[in-house]
Amino acid sequence: MSVSRQPSGASAERRQEFWLGARDQIPILVGVLPAGLIFGALGKAAGLPDLVVQAFSLLVFAGSAQFVALGLVVSNAPSLIIILAIFIVNLRHALYSASFSEHLAHLPPRWKICLSWLLTDEAFAVASARYRRPEKENAHWYLLGTGLALWATWQVSTAVGILVGAGVPESWHLDFALPLTFVALLIPSITDGPTRLTAVLAGLLAVGMGALPYLFGLVVAVIVAVGVGALAESRRRVRSTGGELE
Repeated sequence: MSVSRQPSGASAERRQEFWLGARDQIPILVGVLPAGLIFGALGKAAGLPDLVVQAFSLLVFAGSAQFVALGLVVSNAPSLIIILAIFIVNLRHALYSASFSEHLAHLPPRWKICLSWLLTDEAFAVASARYRRPEKENAHWYLLGTGLALWATWQVSTAVGILVGAGVPESWHLDFALPLTFVALLIPSITDGPTRLTAVLAGLLAVGMGALPYLFGLVVAVIVAVGVGALAESRRRVRSTGGELE
């Protein structure tokens, strides 16, 4: 017979999960802080109103998409190109959601909406490790902690970037913070042949087509590399099960 938990005990466990999630994000926040600072400063330098730059972070809350959108706005790209580029860059979030769907299916809609809003690359990387542990009853509180820690840090760093503006010395090279953060998140996920193939191909294509306008090379690199990686993974699974491809 299962013993029901006391409300106070359940509440304490939820609080613990929340703060553990926030705590486990601290190492990644070291890379998020300068990235937000750079975004705020770049938006200010581009001549956008302060409230518009901050609204990017408040409402969009997607670092890579924000940088892509800002670059396209500055280059006077057509609105359709901006929307398409952001859509392609953020497609990975659909994969994150699909990966967590079985763990969050039992939650009410208000939880799903909140967690989907806060599900970023960094939150996904940290929370994925949490969901690999056996006890998952209150793991969504852990995910909430990771997401809110990132969201708050992104807002503060963007605001500081807006205030500091062009006063950030170029010698600091803070523009490397966001790519380095993504590299740190990516490396632990490269565990087999298909993921290695996807990462290498995406990097080569992105660099080789970097001169294309409107960051179109990045869009092509994502589509081609993910497609090739998915095909390689499909073939690997067929071989492992002894089946044959038709």
